[in-house]
Amino acid sequence: MPMTIKDIAQRSGYAVGTVSRVLNGHPDVSDAARERILAVVAETGFRPNDTARHLKQRGSREVAIIVKGAGNLLFARILEEAQRLLKADHRPAAVYYLDENDDEVEQALRVCRELKPLGFLFLGGNRDNFKRSFEHVTLPSVLVATRADTLGFPNLSSVSTDDVEGASQAVGCLLDAGHRQVGIIGGESCVAAPVMGCNTSQLRLMGCQQACTQRGVPFDPQRQSAIARYSMEGGYEATVTLLEQFPGLTAIFAMSDVMAIGAIRALHDRGIRVPQDVSVVGYDGIEQAGYCVPRLATVCQDWEQLARRGVEILLRQVEGGAAVHEIVPFRLSLGESVGRPKENTH
Repeated sequence: MPMTIKDIAQRSGYAVGTVSRVLNGHPDVSDAARERILAVVAETGFRPNDTARHLKQRGSREVAIIVKGAGNLLFARILEEAQRLLKADHRPAAVYYLDENDDEVEQALRVCRELKPLGFLFLGGNRDNFKRSFEHVTLPSVLVATRADTLGFPNLSSVSTDDVEGASQAVGCLLDAGHRQVGIIGGESCVAAPVMGCNTSQLRLMGCQQACTQRGVPFDPQRQSAIARYSMEGGYEATVTLLEQFPGLTAIFAMSDVMAIGAIRALHDRGIRVPQDVSVVGYDGIEQAGYCVPRLATVCQDWEQLARRGVEILLRQVEGGAAVHEIVPFRLSLGESVGRPKENTH
């Protein structure tokens, strides 16, 4: 028997109405409920729509949105806005949630077989997956928050932030405050040797190295970096690892705000104060960053513009327009989580 919304409610521990609001992108749901429900959706592979037969009957006006990472709060905001814009244009949307390690292109191929949608919006993606099999996806597509300009597919556009420059400014603000022992927590590939045109975590690592090189500060990614999933729990666990392998650190750059929130909790649990003992900078500019104690310093991505341009570009491609690649401006918010380093902080 296929999974139903009642099954998701039972597994997540939340009411059917709450599950429905999460699946439809409504804002009146707590962060904890949204994160738990989306995690269950990703674990079970549930598709929050009617059966494939019903979807086929609705014709080819459906836009398929594939969300990479159920706990990504930035994507939750982009999704909500994209759904609103599509609804205003009388375009129905089918949303598919994947674990951050799942193959979004393989999911798109399955959707093509079942739904034959109008086109795809990918919220996040792994460039290696696109290189391997996107040639088999022939529909108009837009990759949001990940660059696709060097992939060379004529039906694949992208709208993203300059991850190298964003991370460079984030780490630069730590170095300019006097920090020289900066730890990095990030995605699974962040400790690999970065090359231009690679995945988001590697691009952000490149930005870290760029900031250090510009200021003549040594940086050893093997010692100063720890792998983290894009979640609070991932940030917490990576911070524990980083403290063990790099005990002299005075600052942490987290490659997402949810990681940074987890990092702050891990530091607090060990009696390490932010920013008095260790400074922390995140990336994304999610709403929750402004409610942390202390308020999180972060690279703010313009989620509204990412959503709007993603939808506009996709609909233009559907009408026969060529693929385009755009970089959306960001801003660095200094918050309250950065201070000057202390000697022998811990």
